[in-house]
Amino acid sequence: MPSAVKQTPASGRTRWIDSALLPVRGAIAAAAVALALSCGATAAHAQVAALVNGEPITALDIAHRTRLIQLSTQKAPSRQEVLDELIDDKLKVHVARRYIAEVPKREIETTYAGIARRAGFTPDQFAKVMEQQGISVDALKARIHADYVWSQIIRGKFKSSLQVGEKEVFVKLGDKKDDAAAFDYGLRPILFLVPRGSPPATYEARKKEAENLRARFQNCAEGLRLAMGLPDVAVRETISRQSVDLGQQQREVLNNTPVGRLTPPEATSQGVETFAVCQKNPAVGGDTPRERQLRDTIFQERYQAISKKYLKELRRQALIEIRQQ
Repeated sequence: MPSAVKQTPASGRTRWIDSALLPVRGAIAAAAVALALSCGATAAHAQVAALVNGEPITALDIAHRTRLIQLSTQKAPSRQEVLDELIDDKLKVHVARRYIAEVPKREIETTYAGIARRAGFTPDQFAKVMEQQGISVDALKARIHADYVWSQIIRGKFKSSLQVGEKEVFVKLGDKKDDAAAFDYGLRPILFLVPRGSPPATYEARKKEAENLRARFQNCAEGLRLAMGLPDVAVRETISRQSVDLGQQQREVLNNTPVGRLTPPEATSQGVETFAVCQKNPAVGGDTPRERQLRDTIFQERYQAISKKYLKELRRQALIEIRQQ
């Protein structure tokens, strides 16, 4: 069906950047003034701004998404940029219904919890911060849902086109020699439990306990027994990680942590976590960290190009009605 668009959308659009949702508490508080917008009356919020294949986008949707973009980019987007992003999200969810029967709620909740954790909050604390800024948690989860299903569609529908061959990596690598060593790690997570909804002071107290254990932890055999004897501390089973699968910061932390010692503790949604590095063996075969980085870069470039092209095709096929303010 040819597209019926009453108002041509702007070509540019602001892409949601998850990593930008990582401000410290002070930055979030400071952003409150910049995020303050006049929302109008409830009736105005319910006003339909656009229809995408019969599904409405309201003024309230635009208000919430505007706040999200402002928080992530520290820039004020135009109304058209926000509307374009919401239209694209509607199209992503629509096409996903053809291929995905149901998106497990736990996938959305896990991603949301990860965003909250990286911002330094528990999910409940992060929800309160968002609400204080006039940002709906449901609006954020709707954005997460659209991104999740879209990733599944693109990776499944265009799997062969997204594959990155060895030759492409070597050409990209050129004469740049990769001297960084790759390792296989054996890690034991140690979690200092903190009840959900606890104040920041509780996290700080548990972090001090973790630092105290870290100073006394000299090897995994004795150190793990010591950790198991501490109150409200959970020692998990061994997990395996490869350095090529980790980000540069995580690689540096593990590379700088000797075998038999603990990594610096970090706050999570469940408490304060540190890792005992019990094994660190040179990786055999496979990509080096730089080769993996190049492979990921090529993949992301290809993914974005295919995603943009497919969205353009969906827009041509969709019935999109833009209503005036």
